[in-house]
Amino acid sequence: MVTGSRHLFDEPLGIAVQGLRPRQPVTLRASVQDEAGERFEASARYEAEESGELDLGRSPALPGGSFCGLEPMGLLWALQPQKPFWCMVKRDVQTPLRLLLEVFEGHGPPPGRLLAQGQHERIFLRDGVQRVPVREGRIRGTLFLPPEAPFPGIIDIHGLEGGLLEYRASLLANYGFATLALAYYHYEDLPQKPTELHLEYFEEAVNYMLQHPQVRRPRLGLLGYSKGGELCLAMAAFLKNITAVASINSPVTITAIPLCYKDKTIPHLPWHEERATVNQSNIYDCSDVLDDPFQVPDHQSRIPVENIEAKLLFIAGQDDNLIKSEYFAIEACKRLQAQGKNNFQILSYPGTGHCFDPPFFPLNAIGRHPVLLKRVFLGGELKAYSKAQVQAWLEIQAFFNKHLNEK
Repeated sequence: MVTGSRHLFDEPLGIAVQGLRPRQPVTLRASVQDEAGERFEASARYEAEESGELDLGRSPALPGGSFCGLEPMGLLWALQPQKPFWCMVKRDVQTPLRLLLEVFEGHGPPPGRLLAQGQHERIFLRDGVQRVPVREGRIRGTLFLPPEAPFPGIIDIHGLEGGLLEYRASLLANYGFATLALAYYHYEDLPQKPTELHLEYFEEAVNYMLQHPQVRRPRLGLLGYSKGGELCLAMAAFLKNITAVASINSPVTITAIPLCYKDKTIPHLPWHEERATVNQSNIYDCSDVLDDPFQVPDHQSRIPVENIEAKLLFIAGQDDNLIKSEYFAIEACKRLQAQGKNNFQILSYPGTGHCFDPPFFPLNAIGRHPVLLKRVFLGGELKAYSKAQVQAWLEIQAFFNKHLNEK
C-alpha cells in the first residue's frame, strides 16, 4: 500500500492499492496512536481505476470523507484526534509513530468489509544522526548532530508550554544542521514557574554551540515558535554572533514572563483577560487580550528589533487567533526599514492559525492557553494549513542553508 516501510515524519508518502475490481468503491482510513495512547484518524472515499488500481497520486477523493479532491497526502494532513481538543504528543523522537492504513469495501458508514491493511513507520531521525543530551553549565537540552560534522548550528526554542520538545530539532538535523533543542523552564532542574527569564542563560547556549567542535563557526541560526520566536528575536537584538533568525508566529514584545539581561529588565506586555470572549462550548477568543505595543512610542515591553543585524525570516499565519503575528511582523519590519535595513523577509500564510508545526503534524485549531489555562481558539483550516506546513518548512531550510552556509 505504501512505497517503503518507513519514512521521515515530514516526508511525503506514495499510497496505492492494487487488486481491486474495476471502478470498485472503497474507503481508505489512516490512523495513528500518539505516546499518550490517543488515536488520530482520517478517511476518504475513492473509486478504483479500470485497471483495478487505486493510486492516491492520481485518483481524487470523492465527497463524504475527511477531504475530497486530488490530495496524495490527505490521509496524513487530515488526521484528527478522536478525543476532542487533543494535541498530538511526541516527546521520544527515538521511536517511530506507526501509521495504520486500511482499505474497506464501499463507502459506508459503517465501514464495509476490510479488504487490506498495512503499517508504516514515521521516524524522526535518519540513520547516523546522533541524539546527545546536553547538561552543560546551566543549559539543558538535546543536541542533534548529523553525520560527517562540522555542520552549521541552529538553536531551536519552543513556546510557553515549557519542558523539552525535540521533534522539530530532530527533523531539522536530518537536513544537515547541528540543532540544539533548548529547554528554558519546567524541565529537570530549571525553574518550574519562573517569575523572570534571564538572557544570560540563552547567551550560554549560544556560546556552547559556537564552541562545540562539531558545529561550524562562526555563524549561528535561531529558530523559534511563539514565545520561543520572541526569545530568538531578543537574543538577536542583544547578543553577538547571531547570523539568521526564523521566527514563527511570534510577538515582537516580551510576553507572559519578564526578560532580564545584565542590569536591564524588559517587562511583559500586560494580559487583559476581561477582553476575552467565550462561546457556548466554553472556548475562549483571546485575540484582543494583549495591548498593541506599537500604539505607544518606545513601549517598554517591545523588543528593539531595529538593532538586529542578523537576517530575519518572519513566518506568520494570517488566521493566528492568539497573537497578531502578521501584524507584529509587518510593524517590526517597518522599524528595520526606518533604520535603512533590508535584512528581513515575511512569509504570510492564509488559513493558518497559531499552531505551526513541521509537515503532517495534525492541526490544533483549539488549544489550552498556557497562561490563561483555558481552551482558546488558535485558528487555522485543515487544507490551507497543510499546504503552509510544507511550504514554510522548505523555506526555513532554504533560509538557513543560504545564510549559514555562505562562503
